[in-house]
Amino acid sequence: MAERVLVTLDGEVRDADVPLLHADDIGVLRGDGVFETLLVRGGRARTVEQHLSRLVSSAAAAGLPAPEREDWRLAIDIAVDQWGAEREGALRLVYTRGREGGSEPTAFLLLTPVAERVYKARADGVSVVTLERGYSVDLASKAPWQLLGAKTLSYATNMAALRHAESLGADDVIYISSEGFVLEGPRSSVLVARGRTLITPPPEQGILPGTTQQALFDVAGDHNFVVRYEPVRPADLVVADGVWLVSSVALAARVHTLDGHDLSRRSLVGEVEALVDAAVE
Repeated sequence: MAERVLVTLDGEVRDADVPLLHADDIGVLRGDGVFETLLVRGGRARTVEQHLSRLVSSAAAAGLPAPEREDWRLAIDIAVDQWGAEREGALRLVYTRGREGGSEPTAFLLLTPVAERVYKARADGVSVVTLERGYSVDLASKAPWQLLGAKTLSYATNMAALRHAESLGADDVIYISSEGFVLEGPRSSVLVARGRTLITPPPEQGILPGTTQQALFDVAGDHNFVVRYEPVRPADLVVADGVWLVSSVALAARVHTLDGHDLSRRSLVGEVEALVDAAVE
């Protein structure tokens, strides 16, 4: 059983230990590209169409050629078939502008085991600190070239935020706008429960639209939940009936501590996690 599976968009399975990228690939030199990460479970990649739609949207925002969805679907099937059905995996779809001297875009898929921190977050929840994102909620409309609604390879700031959280003894981060509104996590959407109403901040605030959050919202009404997009303040998190960080691989990680405040209310704990599991099926 392969520890990692690497597939190029032409459907060729590559040796994951053999270098693939050129040193002058702009995705490496400048982070100029987009990506998606899907959960592989039970021999299937989950929420494929939602991720491909967001890949297309991100590519358009970045000025990349439109991805051919069918090529990506076929490559996904090949990677998942190589992986097998016995274990979970994290499948990254990577699409860069190509080589600095001019070339076709670079496109490949990499399937790796789910990290241990993910299993721990699912089971035990996470402690979170709020950090300033450093921009206003209207920046996306004023400066579309910032690519705030696109999932780009430029993740250095997000990784720095997570390292800073770790230095403070926390597991994860929730970003706050310059006006004091809750935005998102470096790799997740923020979900807030008020009774049986599930709320997430609106994408118009410069937030990456969440594929797992949207899948949850699509099925929540069938399970006696109401869903809403609306602005959220940090104080709303403290008094909520539950807060989760929702993402494609970690699924629903309950926030049990926020900036040192205990959020260990038990209402809906387990129910929301199960609903997210069902949504990605």
